[in-house]
Amino acid sequence: MMQRSWFWDRLAKRYARMPIIDQASYETKMEKTRALLRPDSRILEFGCGTGSTAILHAPHVAHILAIDYSARMLDIAREKARAAGASNVSFAQGTLAELESPAGSWDVILAMNIVHLLPDRAQTLTRVKELLKPGGLFISSTICIGDGSWQMRAVAALFRALPLLPSVFSLTLSQLTAELKHAELEIEHCWSPGENKAVFIVARKRVSETSP
Repeated sequence: MMQRSWFWDRLAKRYARMPIIDQASYETKMEKTRALLRPDSRILEFGCGTGSTAILHAPHVAHILAIDYSARMLDIAREKARAAGASNVSFAQGTLAELESPAGSWDVILAMNIVHLLPDRAQTLTRVKELLKPGGLFISSTICIGDGSWQMRAVAALFRALPLLPSVFSLTLSQLTAELKHAELEIEHCWSPGENKAVFIVARKRVSETSP
């Protein structure tokens, strides 16, 4: 993915100005997420973009580390965090695979509109499980293009065919749920705002029977 960071770097300023397409659904997802957070929660978000989600959740948690592989996106995110006074949010460039963090470090991991862009979903979900504390939550919003309209699937195929653009995978909800299960992340909540819209999923890392 790193070789395509230039795409997101060039898009960053325009992306930051773009309105949220479905504001009502976004706010519902933020409310559902916020209900699961605690004042002492340590949150990791990967694929954070310009930081909007991390900044919104900042007042409700102890600390958020938000990572992205686009330097320009992160520049904007840091400016937004400073303007919002979100001093408990830190940003770092890189991918989840590159993140140096001990296993079992995070209460919640967020992935908002990023999973369908990952060519290495299985490895990423395994890494999510590794980084979560026992009983920790993986909260995601994912466009399941494989279940969408033929127009969406055609656009995804076009992106995959052009090497300079980020890949967009025609993931289905059944594939995603199977991959979460394989990674031993148990789905507790699944909500779809409607056809062709991103599915919101809350999955929990199982607490081992040998855990104290």
